[in-house]
Amino acid sequence: MAEAAGTTGPHLDVVARMGFRAGNVVQELGWDEDCDDDIRIAIEAATGTELVGDEHDEVADVVLLWWRDGDGDLVDGLVDSLTDLVDGGAVWLLTPKVGRDGFVEATDVADAAPTAGLTTTTTVPLTDQWSGIKLVSPKAARARR
Repeated sequence: MAEAAGTTGPHLDVVARMGFRAGNVVQELGWDEDCDDDIRIAIEAATGTELVGDEHDEVADVVLLWWRDGDGDLVDGLVDSLTDLVDGGAVWLLTPKVGRDGFVEATDVADAAPTAGLTTTTTVPLTDQWSGIKLVSPKAARARR
């Protein structure tokens, strides 16, 4: 399926390291023309489902949030990304790498995540342009629900 979609092995490896699995519903927010389509295609190949947008009216297992410096308030963006996220789901914050147009300072993410009720767990270099940061609800917060 991945070869038919034109997805290369390295992108599938990255997506596998990110934890995407067959059947995951992935909501994509913040898409723009600068986003990496190979990553998007690899996620669709790994999950067997198309990415859904903000018009999706059911819960998502994972939110893919493309974010650049200048996109607005990061805390607001993260809080908005939680709207349709299933309990225990993850937000993958994708930002341009350091030195690229629109890169987001790591300290900005570190400050915004807890304010939005999230904690950072993993950082993955995705491509030569993009990095991904996995954000989840802290275990203590999930246990209280």
